[in-house]
This record gives sequence, C-alpha cells and structure tokens, in this order.
Amino acid sequence: MSDTYTLKQKSQINVILSQTKNAETPVTPQKEERGKHRPLDDIEMKLNKLVGLEEVKRTVKEIYAWLYISQKRKEQHLNVQNQSLHMLFKGSPGTGKTTVARLLGELFRDMGILPKGHLIEAERADLVGEYIGQTAQKTRDLVKKAMGGILFIDEAYSLARGGEKDFGKEAVDTLVKQMEDKKDQFVLILAGYSSEMARFLKLNPGLPSRFPIIISFPDYTDSELMTISEQMLEEQEYKLTIEAKKKLTRHLKQKVSENEKSFSNGRYVRNLIEKMIRQQAVRLLREGQYDRDALLTLRACDLTVDEGKTI
Repeated sequence: MSDTYTLKQKSQINVILSQTKNAETPVTPQKEERGKHRPLDDIEMKLNKLVGLEEVKRTVKEIYAWLYISQKRKEQHLNVQNQSLHMLFKGSPGTGKTTVARLLGELFRDMGILPKGHLIEAERADLVGEYIGQTAQKTRDLVKKAMGGILFIDEAYSLARGGEKDFGKEAVDTLVKQMEDKKDQFVLILAGYSSEMARFLKLNPGLPSRFPIIISFPDYTDSELMTISEQMLEEQEYKLTIEAKKKLTRHLKQKVSENEKSFSNGRYVRNLIEKMIRQQAVRLLREGQYDRDALLTLRACDLTVDEGKTI
C-alpha cells in the first residue's frame, strides 16, 4: 500500500491510501452508517424551520449523538452508564419549549428509547388536588398517561409557591418517587422562567441531580419575531403592504425593548397576526372588496394593539 499526499489550501493535507489489487477493501464508516441517522435528519429538518434557538438545536444533536454512541458501545459490550433523560427547560413563554419537547418525543420514539414518544402536557391544576391524598393520585395518573412518552409540566415552579403546607410539594415528592420507580419508562420535562426554576429546584433535595439536561430558551429578538411573523403570514397566504410591514417592525421592536416579563414572544406574534386577519376581514366586509389581491393583503390599518387603539 502506498501513501499519496495532496495539499489542500494552506495548512491542510489530504492522505489518499491507494490499495493494491489483492488487498481487501475495508468497509468505510460512511458506508456502514449510511441511512442510520434518519431520526437525527428528521428532527434537524423540523428544528431548522424554527427561528433562532441555535443553542437548543446544538443540544438536541448532542443528546442524539450520546444516545447513538451509547447504543454502539452496548453492541461492543463496553461499559455504558445509564444517564437520565429527564430535563429542565428554562425560558419565557412562547419561546418554543413545548414544540421542542414534542419533537424530542418523536426522536426518542424513532430511536427506540421510548415506545410511544407521545407528549402529555400538564400544569399545576392537573397535579394538585384539594385534599390530602388527592394530589398524589392525580400525579400518579398523569405519569401513567405519559408512560412510554414525555410528561411536560409547564410553569412547574408554581408547585413551590404555597410553601411547606401546600399540596404542590406533595406533587413534587410524588414525581420524584415516580421518576425512581418508573425509571427509563417515561421522560419528565419541567419548564418555566429561568429564575423561578432555580428556586423551584430547592423544593426537594433530590430534584437537581435528577435533571442532568438543562436547556435554555432565549427570548426572541425583534428581527426574529419579524421572521416568525412572515413565516406565519406565508403559511396562511397573506402578505403585508410596505407600510404594514414597517408598522409591524416598529411595534415588535418596541415590545422587545419594553422587556416585560409577561411578554409571550412567538405566542404574542401569533395572536397579533390572527387579530390582524380578523381586522382585515371586518375592513373587507365594510369595503365590499373580495378580489384575490384584497383577500391576500393586510394593510397598516389592520394592525391594532390589544385595547383596540391603532398603533
């Protein structure tokens, strides 16, 4: 076998191994692995449709790579440490947490990690009862529904608001026990504001160690929110006039600069677009215009704030 070297750019060297006729051609990793990463390809295709979230996308790829390599190590009878897949999602409302949780369920199902991969969404009212004993039963019932999939609890920090005597603590204690008893049978994802979730973890001493995967979902910038708006409009076959686009851009920039804790990011944009569409419908009814261009076009006058006051 002889080695051939070719220069590439300034500092890279390619090594080309030329085989003799009688030598066996080894199976290359590329050929061996071809078609085996379809679950990753599928989730990356869906994640790439989401605006921003670059760190989230990288973390999801890390999770896939870790699970895949762990499977390969098992095949070679190498030691594999069982790492929990329970997660914490930190971020404001409307930043894609539920969407990513649903996609992770699909990924785990396609990889054979979870048999169903379905998503059960819950909040405080779904777990906390009104009398002693009811909370534990409600929580166990939710876990039962999530078996083989993901239990996603939004605003999980609300379980800690009532203090020691509140039934929220009972729900947390029950969840911790179910995570241990039903190990590897479901994935629990707790979501909420970053600062609130940090305080929530102090509610039970066993919580922090049970959530090795923490993913942060940043607030969207005004330009990202504008991109989301344009995607929504394109999907629903609407277009903005130049003035309407300028007005929407100014409004989103103002909303982001206000830095309100209650601002719901992508959810706010969706509600705003839906309201614009309703306003357009009222305007067209009043004007009596129903041609194709009129039905497609959203004008600046269709954009109003929540109180009905024109921006």
